[in-house]
Amino acid sequence: MTLVIYKAIAAIIVFLISAAIIFPLKKKQLFRQAEFIDLGDALASGIFLGAAFFHMLPDAIKTFGMIYGNNTYPIPEAVCIAGFLLFLFLERLSLSNLLHSKNSIPYVVAIILVIHALIEGMALGIGETFSEAVMLFVAIVAHKGSESFALSIILVRYRLPFNQIVGIVLAFAAMTPLGIGFGTAINSLSIIEHGELAAAIFNAFAAGTFLYISTLHHIQFHKHTKESQGMGGFACLALGLVTMGVLALWV
Repeated sequence: MTLVIYKAIAAIIVFLISAAIIFPLKKKQLFRQAEFIDLGDALASGIFLGAAFFHMLPDAIKTFGMIYGNNTYPIPEAVCIAGFLLFLFLERLSLSNLLHSKNSIPYVVAIILVIHALIEGMALGIGETFSEAVMLFVAIVAHKGSESFALSIILVRYRLPFNQIVGIVLAFAAMTPLGIGFGTAINSLSIIEHGELAAAIFNAFAAGTFLYISTLHHIQFHKHTKESQGMGGFACLALGLVTMGVLALWV
């Protein structure tokens, strides 16, 4: 099996894993249950929180350290805070009725995840060895299903039309395969540009947005939750966080 064929198979598998959430989404009555939405939202918050602290921000800090050494201003942390403040600003605009359109938060989350998925795919596509490609493929697969689930829960929470939710999920599912194809094409043309710095900046920014979604945004939605449901939500949030922490042991 050539490396190009392996990357093509990897792209198909990643797409199927990401798009698999569409099948439970079709059972609309399941997602109409308020308790399921609350627990699913809490689990998604834990996944986002874990992705921020166990994956994105550490990767950004590591890359900045490799490029500039360890004696620089904490730029990744500053970019992370900028992402957090941007989402806080957008939600305050929505709450103050300065934005007359539908709340922008779910769309911004979708854009962040789509761009991140594209960057992940390009990293795999640019890889020049089987060992590098396998390592990146395992890392992507480990997070892809949970990220697709978390994105779906956010979109359902904001009551977006079902067809629009499916379209966004499919777009997210397609981004990593597109990135793999684009990275492979760049590699074959011998004009490789890893873009580690740009990827690190984006990871740090995405970590800040995920931190906001999993903390202040989560509290905003669940501040009137009953005590019994609150403990269940906390358990789901902890489960998502622990799951991402365990995945960090291998990827």
